[in-house]
Amino acid sequence: MKNSKKIPLPIAVTIGEPSGIGPEVILKAWDKRSENNLNPFFVIGSAIILKKQAENFGLNIPISIITSPHQALTLFKKSLPVFDFDCAVNFKFGHPKTETAPMVLGAIDKAVEFITNGSACAMVTSPIHKASLYGAGFKSPGHTEYLAALSKKYTGKNYQPVMMLASDELRVVPVTIHVALSKVPAILDQKLLKSTIQTVYESLKKNFDISFPRIAVAGLNPHAGEDNSMGTEDSNIIAPVIDIFKKKNIHIFGPMSADTMFHKSARSKYDVAICMYHDQALIPIKTIDFDAGVNVTLGLPIIRTSPDHGTAFDIAGHGLANPTSMINSLQLADRLSRTVSPTEKK
Repeated sequence: MKNSKKIPLPIAVTIGEPSGIGPEVILKAWDKRSENNLNPFFVIGSAIILKKQAENFGLNIPISIITSPHQALTLFKKSLPVFDFDCAVNFKFGHPKTETAPMVLGAIDKAVEFITNGSACAMVTSPIHKASLYGAGFKSPGHTEYLAALSKKYTGKNYQPVMMLASDELRVVPVTIHVALSKVPAILDQKLLKSTIQTVYESLKKNFDISFPRIAVAGLNPHAGEDNSMGTEDSNIIAPVIDIFKKKNIHIFGPMSADTMFHKSARSKYDVAICMYHDQALIPIKTIDFDAGVNVTLGLPIIRTSPDHGTAFDIAGHGLANPTSMINSLQLADRLSRTVSPTEKK
């Protein structure tokens, strides 16, 4: 179902782990809505928890409970619209409880439902704590994989989601995501690498308005294997895939030594860095711009972004959380929703 461009739609924001900083950065983002020119969004989660947290942080934020996402359009300027998931569980900052898991997962499920039925244009997810969700039936390695499973529920299609972390300084994509480092060499193959690069290439053109994307590909091993003296994956798996895309006249190069491709001069030569595993991608972007980075999921029939930080239990409840990444996530979700229908089938 495609959204009419004449009818604006709000963004659905999931509350995330309530004992972390997710609710705090949501509240602060709404409080700064005017200065950041944020378009309407609504929160899916416990209104009681949000009210208590607003009081805890000394934020004068009126909350309106809504029964339809469309109500957020008229209420957003004067109050924070909340699609309420009742959660009477007492929580303590920094101490997650399994009892809140039904609300956390229910919010994610409902957001996907709203986007799929054309009631919301995109979703922004606050950080979750996977360990506290397992008791409620959560079996996915992470948020990204769970959203792929939910998308299949509505479309009947299998999806291979791609995680991109983006900031003004850098975009990175890990080919393998939430897997143990010891398992990466076995998982990494040409099929996975090709599909990841293809998805990234198409998204940069379609959603990020980059006509001729420049793609840098990191090697797996130190010094990209150094002529097979430190592993053969770079020459046997990565290099042949790069050659395939070069033959399509795509500006792609590598495999590059990961230790030299993230300094300022190197970053100026590409639009995205394709990395082979989680930390190879996330360490540079979180070092360069920890507070402002955004996680955007590519390859799904819905638009989803999220802050590039976790639950931050160590500072939860102290009012210290920086809302910049949440604000950037909302802005990027809004921007992406204008380039493609959130439920456009490929």
